[in-house]
Amino acid sequence: MSIAKFFAPAKVNLTLHVTGQRNDGYHLLDSLVVFADVGDRITVIPAEKNRLEVIGPRAEGVPTDGRNLVARAADLFSLPVHIILSKHLPAAAGIGGGSSDAAATILALSDIVGDTRLPEGVADLGADVRVCLLRQAARMRGIGDDVMPCPGLPRLFAVLANPGVDVPTPEVFKALEDKQNSPMPKKIPQGMKTAAFIDWLATQRNDLETPAIAHAPVIQEVLTALSALDGARLTRMSGSGATCFALFETEAEAHASAAALTQAQPGWWVEAASLS
Repeated sequence: MSIAKFFAPAKVNLTLHVTGQRNDGYHLLDSLVVFADVGDRITVIPAEKNRLEVIGPRAEGVPTDGRNLVARAADLFSLPVHIILSKHLPAAAGIGGGSSDAAATILALSDIVGDTRLPEGVADLGADVRVCLLRQAARMRGIGDDVMPCPGLPRLFAVLANPGVDVPTPEVFKALEDKQNSPMPKKIPQGMKTAAFIDWLATQRNDLETPAIAHAPVIQEVLTALSALDGARLTRMSGSGATCFALFETEAEAHASAAALTQAQPGWWVEAASLS
């Protein structure tokens, strides 16, 4: 009996430009996405019927029915399975936890059945699943359907922090006053050293920061705390929040700063991470 295990990395939006809104209400994005070496873990075991079990330090409150994208991803396959989701990422946190879990489930099931073709219905799982299936630095445009790899980016070191508040994505988008903003440049720079690339990132934006902070002012507290860390070069919110990140030039700086922030804010979720 085959068993497949896959890592579901946190997705970090280094940039998120909202460039328009379609007539059907969907927003158009231009976002540079990378993945962290922290995340959830998926184990898929063939079984008599589909079953989702959630364990781990962030398991509390995570649904095990059709509200969970993992269960919906499993339903796209004809093979009944027992899925064990070990939850380490905060839910609804702007780092694509659910989407990455679903992508890992699809990859695991594809591995078991021996078919690398994506099943029908993947698009219905949400805008972030496609980029999470790629699992590497990428530019995501449109409604998440236009995903292109971005090779040549330097490895980045970060501290991720989430204060534990819910920030509903639809409300953040609804509160965004200007939905016709400029995209990123046509070409993402390649081959830059870490410091120069962080300087370039500082010229870009996350257009959802302001409405997210208006909904949850604690996000500004997180950004301020991250900015005060020794060696922090850039701070920004990921996705629609509430997870924020600070970028550093070295791994040692990121780990030392994560330890300091954890001590100062024991109630927050804080992780040092490598982004690529």
